[in-house]
Amino acid sequence: MSHKRIPKRKVAIAAGSVVALGAAAILLPNANASQDGSSDNTAAAPRTLKAGDASDLASQLAGLLGDAFAGSYYDSDSQQLVVNVISGDNNNVIVQAEKAGAKVREVDNSIRELEAGAQTLKSEATIPGTAWAVDPRTNKILVTADSTVTGAKWDTLESTVESLGSGMATIKKSAGTFKTFLSGGDAIFGGGARCSAGFNVTAGDGSPAFLTAGHCGVAEAAWSDAQDGEPIATVDQATFPGDGDFALVKYDDPATVAPSDVNVGGGQTVAISQAADATVGLAVTRMGSTTGLSDGEVLGLDATVNYPEGTVTGLIQTNVCAEPGDSGGSLFTEDGLAIGLTSGGSGDCTVGGETFFQPVTTALAAVGATLGAGDAAGGGEAGAGEEAGAGEEAGAGEEAGAGEEAGAGEEAGAGEEAGAGEVGGEEAGAGEEVGGEEAGAGQEVGGEEAGAGEEAGAGAEDGLTETH
Repeated sequence: MSHKRIPKRKVAIAAGSVVALGAAAILLPNANASQDGSSDNTAAAPRTLKAGDASDLASQLAGLLGDAFAGSYYDSDSQQLVVNVISGDNNNVIVQAEKAGAKVREVDNSIRELEAGAQTLKSEATIPGTAWAVDPRTNKILVTADSTVTGAKWDTLESTVESLGSGMATIKKSAGTFKTFLSGGDAIFGGGARCSAGFNVTAGDGSPAFLTAGHCGVAEAAWSDAQDGEPIATVDQATFPGDGDFALVKYDDPATVAPSDVNVGGGQTVAISQAADATVGLAVTRMGSTTGLSDGEVLGLDATVNYPEGTVTGLIQTNVCAEPGDSGGSLFTEDGLAIGLTSGGSGDCTVGGETFFQPVTTALAAVGATLGAGDAAGGGEAGAGEEAGAGEEAGAGEEAGAGEEAGAGEEAGAGEEAGAGEVGGEEAGAGEEVGGEEAGAGQEVGGEEAGAGEEAGAGAEDGLTETH
């Protein structure tokens, strides 16, 4: 296959496979109390964990602890996983979590109670300009209302939150307006829309493609790497609004290949090795065509956002800033984990605000794609977006927890990124593009992502999407 070089400076991010880290798996065999119900050892000290390992351990403990599990978050300062539990009279749940290496905290609200509260908000307060997600650090539902929620709408939201009972939810006012970020710098273009490309992937049929925001995909079907340029990619699937905000865009040239890294400017890149689920407290970096690099942390998971175009569920809430044109861009970690695609939010990179991201793992599973160049390198990813069994290590080329990319790991698209700045948190100059920009958002194109081609750097990472 020949290498197609896209004539634009873009951010190209590719990843090997969904992460199933083995380190945490080694911890769980020790997470059992003795058969008589008593602990056979004194409580173990919380382990120091990398963010990826903490995410994997949290998933395993959620299954191990059952109804006693009440959420978890990553304490980046101490590098420890904090697990909330409802212990009641059963001290074993605390023993198990501590032996697994987590720091345990007893809380009042169970996951079921918090989920029931979120369902009440959905049925009684689905108001454009509102969003909510469970915040494990406060053990409450964090409800956010933008500047458009006033008068009767505010009264409805406030009374609904109060009806949940004391200690169940808090309301935060945002100065901005929730929207998708649909314009930007040097990115991907479709008709009059502009977005950012997210991650290069291999589609289920083996063809090269990239992920971007769903609202870009439903806005346009064909995408170019230059304004008014010839299309280089076509939308294959798109979802927005609804259960996510993601689109799969296939390159028109089947020979397109791109490197598995993010070009962060100044001749520097960040290698992307795996896709991973987010954990509250995780430090993340976003690359966007309008604002370049910006960093922050994950604030909430499974967030519901009520955009003017409709409600989107299953998103990641962060305090990372973004602006129009960053839509569809990549969210990743300093050590090379692909986390999300920019969806939308409020505020800007001057005053800050909330930004929501589509989880990469969920998008991969939904469209049946794998990050990077698929399983060309003997062995293969654990399946489109699926983790290879909890705790299994990637043996013989399998990526289960090995963290190896399945295949060449090169992104389908190409190029060099335009923005400057290092992933260390510096922003690439404003207006520089990291990958493509989102194309305007809208409705789903026959259930499939509209819009198509990716920016000249398919897989180029771009920031947020904004709906107009």
